[in-house]
Amino acid sequence: MDKITREDALNYHSEGRPGKIEVIPTKPHSTQWDLSVAYSPGVAEPCLEIEKNPEDAYKYTAKGNLVAVISNGTAVLGLGDIGALAGKPVMEGKGLLFKIFADVDVFDIEIDEKDVDKIIEHVKAISPTFGGINLEDIKAPECFEIEQRLIKELNIPVFHDDQHGTAIISAAGLINSLEIIGKKIEDLRVVVNGAGASAISCTRLYIAMGVKRENVLMLDSKGVLTKKRTDLNKYKEDFAIDTDKETLAEAMVGSDVFLGLSKADVLSPEMLKTMAADPIVFAMANPNPEISYDKAISARDDLIFATGRSDYPNQVNNVLGFPYIFRGALDVRATVINEEMKIAAVNALAALAKEDVPETVSMAYKEKNIIFGRDYIIPKPLDPRLISVVAPAVAKAAIETGVARHEITDWEAYKVNLNQRLGLDNKLIHAIRSKAKSDPRRVVYAEAEDFKILKAAQTAIHLGLAIPILLGNKQKIKKLIRENNLDLEEVSIIDPLGHEEGDLRNEFANILCERRQRKGLTKDEALELMFQRNFFGNMMVETGQADAFLSGMTSKYSDTIRPALQIVGANNPQEHIAGLYILMSKRGPLFFADTTVNIQPSTTTLVDTTVLVAQEVRKFNIEPRIAMLSYSNFGSIRAGSPSRVHEAVDILHKDHPDIMVDGEIQANFALNKELRMKRFPFSKLQDADVNTFIFPNLSSGNISYKLLQELAGMEVIGPILVGIGKPIHVLHMDSSVREILNMTAIAVIDSQGVKDRKLF
Repeated sequence: MDKITREDALNYHSEGRPGKIEVIPTKPHSTQWDLSVAYSPGVAEPCLEIEKNPEDAYKYTAKGNLVAVISNGTAVLGLGDIGALAGKPVMEGKGLLFKIFADVDVFDIEIDEKDVDKIIEHVKAISPTFGGINLEDIKAPECFEIEQRLIKELNIPVFHDDQHGTAIISAAGLINSLEIIGKKIEDLRVVVNGAGASAISCTRLYIAMGVKRENVLMLDSKGVLTKKRTDLNKYKEDFAIDTDKETLAEAMVGSDVFLGLSKADVLSPEMLKTMAADPIVFAMANPNPEISYDKAISARDDLIFATGRSDYPNQVNNVLGFPYIFRGALDVRATVINEEMKIAAVNALAALAKEDVPETVSMAYKEKNIIFGRDYIIPKPLDPRLISVVAPAVAKAAIETGVARHEITDWEAYKVNLNQRLGLDNKLIHAIRSKAKSDPRRVVYAEAEDFKILKAAQTAIHLGLAIPILLGNKQKIKKLIRENNLDLEEVSIIDPLGHEEGDLRNEFANILCERRQRKGLTKDEALELMFQRNFFGNMMVETGQADAFLSGMTSKYSDTIRPALQIVGANNPQEHIAGLYILMSKRGPLFFADTTVNIQPSTTTLVDTTVLVAQEVRKFNIEPRIAMLSYSNFGSIRAGSPSRVHEAVDILHKDHPDIMVDGEIQANFALNKELRMKRFPFSKLQDADVNTFIFPNLSSGNISYKLLQELAGMEVIGPILVGIGKPIHVLHMDSSVREILNMTAIAVIDSQGVKDRKLF
């Protein structure tokens, strides 16, 4: 990560609108009627409902999604007691993280007060405003009493993140570290250097999860907490034991785990060398760890090492926890965040680290392939799956332990909703993948010498989407699998060029020659074609040796389409195919055609394309509302493409009255139904929300979807071939792993048959 200068930081916080957060209205407010309903006199009605039933505050106000981040500035980051006002930038930053990672709204509240009783009084007084309280940067030991008393006296979650955040994240790392090295938690000898809020909370959680209290040596700035010491407060006394060890060096001998929440450079390489085999070191002093990464890995090659820094492996970052813990607690209206909810978050984080890491995460951290192991024991903070993994785990634990006032019954729908909050997922994509999982099929990947294809194939297996078959040079593919630690050892690999496939090539060539011998194809030419993966793979599908085929990342679109047409052909009397893209927009999925096949379609081709696309859209349980696009509206221009589109619409109205379609129409009128109704009230589209767009030529369709993909950031699925005889689909060049997976799911669904195609 590039070094952040003082000027960088000050400019970030001051340029433009000062600070990092603002309040945004969530209801219409442009008319007098809107304002009258929002405030006086309309606002009286929800007030009266809440007076009768306080729980209705969650129904009529923002309480259920609002958290207070409260601090008195006595223990700010690594800055110490800098005061309430000086700590405000940190609290605003916390609010930003809540919002961007979990869509939780925050008011930051800085209290200029150090008296414990008065702080508790202030927080209790403002608590009706909020669905939860996040205490932040309050020094120990006061923070313990403040949190515990507020938990007892309030009926909303109270969570001191400085205590519990690091505990939860590091505990997830501890669980996975033990799995890697093969040790049991009850056998661990643990050294905790630091006896503040975070250190004590971490230790308590580790003990709750199985570490034996007598196996913990905790140290403060004066040394080991022993029964002989008389200077310990009641919180430190809980961890005092009978021992002759007094110094960190003595405590480290034979230990399995070092947990550092103290200060930089207190742990030496020599101390590290005295630890037991396969030591676990969490050196989390901020901003510099108790021992530097370079010194630690030089001292021990059997080490698992974590810090709080993003420039080293295994970052213990609280943002992995608090946004999602509050999200889950808020969504079930929990009265408290209990130990079971914290442990549920621990287990969810630990489990997520073992799953395939999305390509977007690897790219964000400039790594080719992140896999579970010594350098990856906890998820990365930018992993988009965190919200749909941690929040449901916390919510479930709240329900199971009886602290939830609202129950979730449809957990899959809840996960989709969580992703939609952040624009991370789409109901249609979820439904497509769910349908594919219901009956996974054999999918041939033509370009298996590409890492993205192999990563997608592995993920398809782990998700249960498909049964991959890899085409390519076996040695190259196996080398890629080994180099990137991919879980593909049992996957079928076929080399169309290989000697062992000679009989199969000959069989395929005979079939192709028989079909195309009257079109000039000789047996020798057919045999030569079978050395090409696109011909070989298509023939596997045609002969039933596979169910679907994907290709196109490394070849021209036409070179992928041509073998499909020659081998499997079209599935309609017109022998017509077209290309369709699905664009995920805020208004729902939009279907664009033809974007890839027919360069300058005739009137007949436009009609055929529209019929095929309507059939395809209905497969997704969506009723197509189709606009035939042009640069003119309803006959205003009589020549060129508008004329062809106009004629196509006439034919569709006559021959296919069941399809809601109209045009020719300009894109703005197609998208804006109010404008369309005002200018063209006669349109058969009426006030429908158009979801399907037929373009007058390939150029306009292709350019349009790519502009929206890049400028509007829309996720795209495609190109989907409609009209093709069997499940043959094309990947565009430079497809991402996610895009390959989406097309895999589409191909699987196509192979499942046409009788049961509804997705949701």
